[in-house]
This record gives sequence, C-alpha cells and structure tokens, in this order.
Amino acid sequence: MTVMGLDFLSIAVLLIIGIIILVAVTLMVYGVRKRGSRKDRNARKDRDTRLREANKTLSQDPRNAEALQTLAEVYFEDGAWEKAMKTYGALISLCATNPDISEFEVSLRYGLSAVQLKQYEEAYKSLVVANTLKPDVFEVISNLGLLEYRRKNYEKAAAVLKKALDQRPDHTPTMRTLGLTLTKIHKPKEAVVLLRKVLELEPDDKEALFALAGAYYELNAGDQAVRIYTHLRPDPVFGPHSALIAGTIHLKSNQFEKAEMDFELGLRHEKIRPDVLIELRYRLASSYVKQQKVQQAVPILQQVYEMNPEYKDVRAQISRYQALSRDRNLQIFLMAPSSEFVGLCRKIVLNFFPQSKVKITDISVQQNEYADVLAEIETAKWEDLILFRFIRTSGQVGELMLRDLHSRIKDLKAGRGFCLAAGEYSPGAKQFVEARLIDLIDKEELPKALKKADS
Repeated sequence: MTVMGLDFLSIAVLLIIGIIILVAVTLMVYGVRKRGSRKDRNARKDRDTRLREANKTLSQDPRNAEALQTLAEVYFEDGAWEKAMKTYGALISLCATNPDISEFEVSLRYGLSAVQLKQYEEAYKSLVVANTLKPDVFEVISNLGLLEYRRKNYEKAAAVLKKALDQRPDHTPTMRTLGLTLTKIHKPKEAVVLLRKVLELEPDDKEALFALAGAYYELNAGDQAVRIYTHLRPDPVFGPHSALIAGTIHLKSNQFEKAEMDFELGLRHEKIRPDVLIELRYRLASSYVKQQKVQQAVPILQQVYEMNPEYKDVRAQISRYQALSRDRNLQIFLMAPSSEFVGLCRKIVLNFFPQSKVKITDISVQQNEYADVLAEIETAKWEDLILFRFIRTSGQVGELMLRDLHSRIKDLKAGRGFCLAAGEYSPGAKQFVEARLIDLIDKEELPKALKKADS
C-alpha cells in the first residue's frame, strides 16, 4: 500500500507541475499576442493620426510640403500606388521652390509607383531624373534596366543591369531581367548561367524557362532545348510558341511524326498569336507532306492562304499538292523514300515502250535528287541501249543537268537518253538537247509516263 501510495503521490505531483507549466506557457503566448496586437493597433493608430493631421493641414494649405510628404509616405507604405504617384507628382512640382523636399526621393518613389501601375513611360522619365541626381543607386538602376528591357533597348538594358547586379549579385529580379536581355542580344552562354540560377530559386517561372530553352537552341544544344519546349507545350501562354519550335527541331531532324504531334498540340490552344498560328499551320502541312499525307496537308495550307494569301509560297504549294493529292504516282516520284522512287522508275522503264523487251542493266541514285536507269530495249523494229534520268523536282531543270546526262550517255556508250522531271526545262537546257539524242519530258507529259508504270 505504501509503495502504491507513493506512486499515486508522484503521479499527482507530476500532473500538478504539468498543469502549472501549461498555464504559464498559455499566459506567455497570450501576452506576446496581446503585445503584438497592441503594437499593430498602435501602428494603425499612428498611421491614421498621420493621415488625419496631414489631410487637416492640406485642407487649409493644399501645397504644404510636409503634409504632402506624410501623405505620400503613407500611401507608398500601404501600396496605394495611384494615390502615392499622384501625391509624389505634386511634390515634384514643388521641388524647385522648396529646398526641404528631396527631389531624388520623390522622383524615385514617383517612378516606382508608376512601375507598379505599368505606366512605364512616366516611370522611365522620373527614374532618369533620380539617376541624374544620385548615379548608380541600386533601386534606381535596377528598375531603369527593367524599363530599358521593356523599351527593347536591349544593349543599354544589359549594361545597366550588369551594373546593378555588380552591387547585389544575388538579387533575383535583376538576375532574371538580365538573363532575358542577354537572350535578346544573342549572348546565350551568359544567359544560360543566369537563367539557371533564377530557375533554381523560382522553378515555376515559365518565361525564364522559355528563354533558357531559346538560349540552349542558339548554342546548338537541341536535345536540352527540345526537352524544355516539350515540357512547356501545355502552358497557355508559352505553349503555342514552344510547340512550334519543338516541332521545327523535330522537322529538321526528320522526326516527322514527333513534329506533327508538336504542331497539332500547339494548335489546340485557345489563344495563339496570329504570327505563331499561321506558322504552326504552315509547318504542320510540311510535316504531313514529309509523311506523304498530302490530302491532309492541302486543307491546312488553304487555312494559311485564308489568313494571308501572300504567306511564303503557300499559293504555289496549294497548287502543287492539289495535283499530288490526285496522283499517287506523282507523290511517289517527288516525295517518297528513295526505294519507292526507284521502284516506280523501274516500272516506268519496263512499260515505256509498248510491246518491247526490256532488260535493266544498271540503276544509280544521286543523293535522292535523281535516278539513272540504264536499260537494253528491243522492239520489233529496233533495239538500243537507253539511259533514263528521273529528276525529283517540280522546279526548273537547267543546262548543267543535261550536260551531265549527255556525258554519262557517252561514258556508258548508250545510244539515246530520256530525261523526266515534274518541272520545266530552262531555255538553255532545251537548246542544248536540240542537236543531241536526248528527249525531254516535263510536267505536262510526265503524267502520261507515270500512267505507264501501272500498265
């Protein structure tokens, strides 16, 4: 019983001590909060008193500098930027006649209030005055650098912002603006260093991320750039442009399916700048054409034409691809992979002369630009060794191409040559073949030859 009594007594003592400590802590916290709230109330009371007294003075003397300064300070501290800017504007007009007013201070705060209100021209004028009065004050030059950037004076902005960053190397907003500026003046190495630091501190800064991708792209770090652009594709602000650049990178590297996906995702956004929208459509059509989806490309090109009939070569492309969409063999001739193109050329040669025996002896392809097919042809009336040249262009074929064909005919000891192209021949090319055994087949006659492939 004694042991048990001692145990109960110990527990009771501990409980009493715990209650005392809890009460003491509660009273302490309450006291701190009370003092804090009292301090806040006093500050509020002091602010209200300052406002009341300043307004009372101004009702009797509207140009009272001291009252205006008090009023302006309160508005500035409260973030009431319109009232602060108006009041500091009134003080600026009094600076010339009142030496007690700090022209630097009122010019600075007038400029900073204007920045907050996005009245950038007013801000710029005032901060230039402040910088003249006291050169190289950080708050002045950092904001001047921002304003020069907004005015697209990028070289000047970079110089001012570097000076500001020298004073405060860890000031993130200045670092950010300088990084953005450096991308504009094509200094990607310096920009990457700054923008990466900014993104370590502000990983959700989409504008800095977009600029970093641009810097990587300019440094030919395409993989890093496309990763960022791909990440930004869903963003409502930077998504359309990011999708456009990602798709362009994929298009240049012959990743046509990825390019198509990029452009299509970019076009899903509701708000797209007109210049980005028209280019997204134009390049989506290109990605379709590269995959021989000509029928899908034509309506997209027509949308581009409706936006701007003179945009790049859209008029010519519509005409060209409308014809292609109706002729599968013409698509293969101009756009298919080399193996399909060569297969089509073989068929044309085998069926070029009706009721003939054909033995193809040699095929050579020059960088997917043209193919030469050498064949022994035997008909009931004649037999000959003929060289066929198939040129993959819808543009103009010049004299040099025909001179090269003629040299090759002589080297192979062929008796005759045929040149087939989906475009036209220059006057020089036509003149060159007049006295030579070379027949020219242009875009007007090519469809007849293509039909022979299906005979």
